Amino acid sequence: MIVIFKSKAAGDVIMFGDAAHALMKIMGKDPDPTGIITPEQLPGAITALKVAIEEDRTKPGPDEEEEAEKPAMARTVTLAQRAVPLLELLEWALKKNAPVTWGV
Repeated sequence: MIVIFKSKAAGDVIMFGDAAHALMKIMGKDPDPTGIITPEQLPGAITALKVAIEEDRTKPGPDEEEEAEKPAMARTVTLAQRAVPLLELLEWALKKNAPVTWGV
């Protein structure tokens, strides 16, 4: 399943469902098929994502040399890599006081 995060403040962010649901939970949202982050909820969602990104970047990950030897499509994608585009959308939405919605 694909989830599309949308806001009038910036371009869409498209993710596979499992990654999107994990990020929704981090932001304190239920991983429902559709939903909204209101302008009032954006600061909390942004903070939660930033904390999760920092935690992900500081925990031990796969060996860099082993990852470099893998074909590009077989390399591990971290939570931080998946979260950054959504974080940027949330920050633009906050600047423009616009909600972020999602659906399939």
